[in-house]
Amino acid sequence: MIDGLKPYPAMKDSGVPWLGQVPEHWQVSPAFAVYRPRQVKNTGLVESTVLSLSYGRIIVKAPEKLRGLVPESFETYQIVEPGNIIVRTTDLQNDQTSLRVGHAHHRGIITAAYMCLETKPIVLNEFGYQYLNAYDLLKIIYGLGSGLRQNLDFSDIKRMPVLVPPPDEQAAIVRFLDHADRRIRRYIRAKQKLIKLLEEQKQAIIHRAVTRGLDPNVRLKPSGVEWLGDVPEHWEVRRVLSCLEGTRAGIWGDDPTPANEADHVTCLRVADFDMSRLSIHGSKLTKRAVPASLRNPRLLAAGDILMEKSGGGETEPVGRVVLYDENVAPHAICSNFIVRLRPNATTEPKFLLHVLAIMQVTRRNVPCIKQTTGIQNLDERAYLSLAIGVPPLVEQQAIIASLTNRLRPIDKAASRARREIDLLREYRTRLIADVVTGKLDVREAAARLPDEAEELEPVDEIEAEGDTDEACADDTDEVPEEIEA
Repeated sequence: MIDGLKPYPAMKDSGVPWLGQVPEHWQVSPAFAVYRPRQVKNTGLVESTVLSLSYGRIIVKAPEKLRGLVPESFETYQIVEPGNIIVRTTDLQNDQTSLRVGHAHHRGIITAAYMCLETKPIVLNEFGYQYLNAYDLLKIIYGLGSGLRQNLDFSDIKRMPVLVPPPDEQAAIVRFLDHADRRIRRYIRAKQKLIKLLEEQKQAIIHRAVTRGLDPNVRLKPSGVEWLGDVPEHWEVRRVLSCLEGTRAGIWGDDPTPANEADHVTCLRVADFDMSRLSIHGSKLTKRAVPASLRNPRLLAAGDILMEKSGGGETEPVGRVVLYDENVAPHAICSNFIVRLRPNATTEPKFLLHVLAIMQVTRRNVPCIKQTTGIQNLDERAYLSLAIGVPPLVEQQAIIASLTNRLRPIDKAASRARREIDLLREYRTRLIADVVTGKLDVREAAARLPDEAEELEPVDEIEAEGDTDEACADDTDEVPEEIEA
C-alpha cells in the first residue's frame, strides 16, 4: 500500500517538536483559523435521532441502548449535522486509550458534554477530520486538556498548530487515506469473521461437553428441562443454587482519595468482562474505596464466578459470567451491577461457569429478566432456581481438562487473528499520521487509484472493547440481601 511513497522533496522546520519537518509549501495555521466550535441545543426536541461516539465513529444509537434516558433529557443534547467533527473532551487524565474523535455522517443529537466542530473554508471537511484524527491516534490530544481531570475546551486547542496543504493536495490526501482505510477495514472484517466462526465452533464443543459429557455411548435420560433435553443417566438435575455455597451482591464503593488510600481496592465492573475468554481484562481496572460503614468489604476469592445482574440490552441480555482470577485483580470487590456466585465443594467452578455461559448465550435465562426503565435486571431468585445437569465432581473435572485441550488450538487461532487486527490498526494509525503531517507524499499514488463503490457491509464488526461513550452505570450503593444455598 505504501510501495513507492517517498518523502516530499523540500521540507522545513514546523517549529513544533512533535511535528518536526513538514513540507516546505504547507501552511501552519492555528486551529481557530481551521475550525470553529458549534453547539446548537435540541430545544423543543426538534431532533430525536440519538448519535453515539463509538470506537472512533459516530453511529446512530439503537433505541434499546438508550439505557433509561427519558425524552426530556434530550433537550440538553446538541444537534449534529453531517460533516461535523465530534471530540470527547472529558476525563483525559483517566482514560488515555479510547478513540475520542469522530466524523458525523448523519444528522442527530449527541451529548452536550462533547465538543462539536465545523471546518472553515481553508480546509476540506474530510481533511480537517483526518488531521484531528491523527492528533487522537497519536495521543497528542492528551497534552492539551486543563483542570483537575484534564477536560478539553476549544480555548485549550484554538492555538494548536494545524498543517494546511494546498486544496488539491488535501483532496489527494483524503482520496488516498479513504482508499487505504477501505482496504484495511476489509482485512479486519475478514479476520473478524474468522474469529466469529471460531467462537461458534468453540461454543458448540462446550455445549456438547457440559450437557452430554465426554462418553458418546453413555445411556441418557430425560432431564425434564426443555433446553437441556436428555442428559447422561447418572447425572443429577439440580437447581443452580444447589451448586453454590452462596451468593453476594457487589458494591460500588466511595470515590478514592489520598485520605482513604489504605482502603483502596480494585472494583471489577461489567466493562471489565472478557467474554471471549470468560475472564477479566486486566488493563483498565477501576479503584474504589471501601465505605467506612462497611466492615466486610466482600473481597473476592479464587473460584468465584461474577455474573452481570443489571444492564444489557435486547441484543445482549444480562447474565454474562466470567471467572475471577486473583492474579489479574488481587484484593478486589465487584460493582453493584454484579453478583458474586461462590461454587460449593461439590462443584468445579469452571464447569459451572461454562454451563451458565451457555445459558446466557442461548438466552435460556430470558424468562428471569425484568425490565425497568430500559435496563435489564436479572430476577436473581428465579435464575438460581433454574435446573441444570450436574455430573459427579470427578467427571466435571475431567470435562474441564478435556475442554482445555480441545479449545487450546481454537483459542490460539482466535488470539492470532486478534493480534493481526491489532497490527492492522497500528499500521492504519501510523499511515494516517505520516500522511496528514507530510511525512509521505501521496499525490502520485492518489492520482493512480481506481474509483471505488461505497461499502455495502458494516466495517469493524468486532471492535476493541471498552472504547465507547456508553458509560457503565455502576454508581449506586444498593446492597441486596445475601442469598445462601
